[in-house]
Amino acid sequence: MGRVSLSLTLILLAVCLAVTVFAGWRGQRPPDLLKGVRMAPWRFLMLLFGAISFLLAVHLAALFGITHPGG
Repeated sequence: MGRVSLSLTLILLAVCLAVTVFAGWRGQRPPDLLKGVRMAPWRFLMLLFGAISFLLAVHLAALFGITHPGG
């Protein structure tokens, strides 16, 4: 299995961060009962893409050779 390149990691990180911010913005808006219920779980999507962003940031650090102090 091949390694994920630096450029692909940066692109995915930027996309995930953008989705995290957008989902956070949509999730904090008050519900509008006249429009009906929300069909997208915005807060869950914010947490999911935030976690993926964290994993991509760890992968980015590994690409630059940064490791934890014990290893």
